[in-house]
Parts: sequence; structure tokens; C-alpha cells
Amino acid sequence: MATAHPGGRTDIFPRQGTMSVCTDTIQFTTQGDADVVMITAEAEAAVRRSGLSEGTLTLFAPGATGALTTIEYEPGVVQDVRRALEVIAPREGAYAHNRNLGDGNGHSHVRAGLLGPSLVVPFTRGSLTLGRYQDIVFCDFDTRPRERQVVTQVMGI
Repeated sequence: MATAHPGGRTDIFPRQGTMSVCTDTIQFTTQGDADVVMITAEAEAAVRRSGLSEGTLTLFAPGATGALTTIEYEPGVVQDVRRALEVIAPREGAYAHNRNLGDGNGHSHVRAGLLGPSLVVPFTRGSLTLGRYQDIVFCDFDTRPRERQVVTQVMGI
């Protein structure tokens, strides 16, 4: 069994203060069909607006055909993610949802379900703790352009 150690960091100590919660939304338009939209700057702005220094940012995508994740946002990775999802949940696959409702977006629901509708990112000293090449992205898997929103909830001190 492995044991995790804090790596000799001296800045790890409990922060104390009054807990606050700030809720807002990020709104944007997507093209559908596996459109990947980077929202890192908007997420960072939500933390800044909160005035909090330590805590977590929760992002949530309302709806059944959108998802949130982190990737290195560059054209090759975006293309690779789209290709991988086409293998896992092909657009032209046989989906019970399509037979039941006839709307042709069964693959959209499966893809969104695999990635999930939410993401939590800690922040310290008012900055998200993302890695150097790590960006927050919204993935729209529906079959048409949409007006989308992501709910942001900043919690901390």
C-alpha cells in the first residue's frame, strides 16, 4: 500500500474564516456536433469576482447533451477527443433513445453521460490550481447549435 506525502511543502495549513458561496453563470453559443468550447478564462473570472482566496469552484452544465472536462485545449487534442468519442458512441449507432423519441441524438446523451455534467477545481490565493496545459472545456454533443450556460459556484473563504 502506498502512502501519500505532502512533498515537503510548507504552505499547507488550515485556512480559517467565514465560508461564502457565490453563484453565477457563464453563457455562450455552441455549434453542436461535438463542439468543444474553452471556458477557462470565464471560470477564473468567476473566482476573481467572488473575492475569495481559498476554496473550490464547481461548474455544472444543465441539460442532457453537454458535458465538462479538462484538456489541453489545442486542435490536435480536440480532434483526438472527438475521434475517441466517435469510436465509443458513434453518431450513426443504434440507440434506443432514437427509436423511442425519433430525435436522432442518442449518441449525444451517451457522450454527455460518459464525461459528466460537472467539474470541481480547487483554488488557492484566488487562482485556480489547473496544470500548465490544463484548460476547462464545455463539450456540446447535441446535433444542432445551442445557447448554453454553465452554472458556477465558488465556495470558500
